[in-house]
Amino acid sequence: MEPRHVFPADRRRAGVSAGTPNLDRLRMRIQAQCPLGGDHPVRRNPRRRGDDDLNPGMIDPAGAFIDAAVLVALVARPAGLQVLLTRRTAHLSAHAGQCAFPGGRIEAWDASPESAALREAQEEVGLDPEGVEILGQLDTYLVRTGYRVTPIVALMTRPQELKPDGYEAEAVFEVPLDYLMRPESRRLASRTDLGQERFFYIFDYGDYDIWGATAGMLVNLIEVLGHEP
Repeated sequence: MEPRHVFPADRRRAGVSAGTPNLDRLRMRIQAQCPLGGDHPVRRNPRRRGDDDLNPGMIDPAGAFIDAAVLVALVARPAGLQVLLTRRTAHLSAHAGQCAFPGGRIEAWDASPESAALREAQEEVGLDPEGVEILGQLDTYLVRTGYRVTPIVALMTRPQELKPDGYEAEAVFEVPLDYLMRPESRRLASRTDLGQERFFYIFDYGDYDIWGATAGMLVNLIEVLGHEP
């Protein structure tokens, strides 16, 4: 298994620029623009995004979806805020080998999307929920594979020793938020899928290609942090 920190040599010294909010401003922006909607799904933020944002007609928003939640964990480091990500194992039936936030489907016993996101992060990388401060949620994201994802934004201000479980996650790594917020860090790409050209965002970070739904949710986070509350 790969270690917790995976910093490509050419990116490791990336620090915090004027475009990266400090912790107080971070809390204000997330809590003002992306408040939690309460335990009942109907009360949650009705705004939504999805793979069809760049591909009109790809998804029927009235279709049946499996509810899921992911943890968008921001890690406070001396060099600046980092975003916690995993690389999924190659044997999984869905999104195998892709970079993703820790997360998964919301089970009947989960009290809320926050609970589901924290539970999945604990299972996949050993994250201690007690060391995480929940800040808010991003827009609901519809994935073409049939998932309706609630991205839960959280802050980690104390170090944790994380390790991929080896079944769902083969690696856990961090990407500087400052890097992700630079306009040149992402590009628009496409591939042919079932005879049609599909467009998506991609962030190239060393050996990691962060694309698809995860990149779409990162774009949402960047837009939120790029505006004053």
